[in-house]
Amino acid sequence: MKITLILFICSYVAGDCLPGHEWPKQFNDMYDCMNAGYEESISKMEEIGRDDVNKYEIFIRFACAEKIETNT
Repeated sequence: MKITLILFICSYVAGDCLPGHEWPKQFNDMYDCMNAGYEESISKMEEIGRDDVNKYEIFIRFACAEKIETNT
């Protein structure tokens, strides 16, 4: 079983979130995925910057979900 991290960048001002971004790296368990989610959320907030975060009231949501693998 592989776990996928999906990040959502949202704005209270816009009242909406951008479509989820599926992280290219997959994880072996929920623990590793959740840790990566928190780390990547912090990194993305720093990348966006204080001014835009405050101006647009940006927040980041993330989810870790089992990756459904198809045998084709």
